[in-house]
Amino acid sequence: MPTYVRTDKCDGCKGQDKTACMYICPHDLMKLDKDGSETGHAMRAFNQEPEQCWECYSCVKICPQQAIECRHYADVVPLGGMVQPLRGSDSIMWTIKFRNGVLKRFKFPIRTTPEGSIDPYGNKPMPKMADIEQTGSFTRDMMGGYRAGNPAELIRISNRER
Repeated sequence: MPTYVRTDKCDGCKGQDKTACMYICPHDLMKLDKDGSETGHAMRAFNQEPEQCWECYSCVKICPQQAIECRHYADVVPLGGMVQPLRGSDSIMWTIKFRNGVLKRFKFPIRTTPEGSIDPYGNKPMPKMADIEQTGSFTRDMMGGYRAGNPAELIRISNRER
């Protein structure tokens, strides 16, 4: 089910040109209604294509006012239930409200890193074209040998069969 913005809580990220939810939405669904012509609420964000929402919770987690909520499927969150994240500087606190009123809270660390801070190749050497073109280069294990198997069992295709 899609996300929706509670207009009583949304402040349009204090009048900036681009709100936090607009910045983070991977599907570019969030939009700022600057003059109120689209929603009747000026300077409030809204989900312009609710049926296209992926329910990834990116906008819900990043909203500084906690103005964005997600309607859940009844089999995941029964009617009357709620799931709401609260993002801190180093963790996200998830609050789950069950339909009987019981609240549970879970805290998880934020594992994101600054852009460009990860070296995906680490200290690995650059591959050599001769090694890549060599037969079996992708089947060697870390010690330089070949994977277990009997070479006599391999299917050989002669040029005549091709």
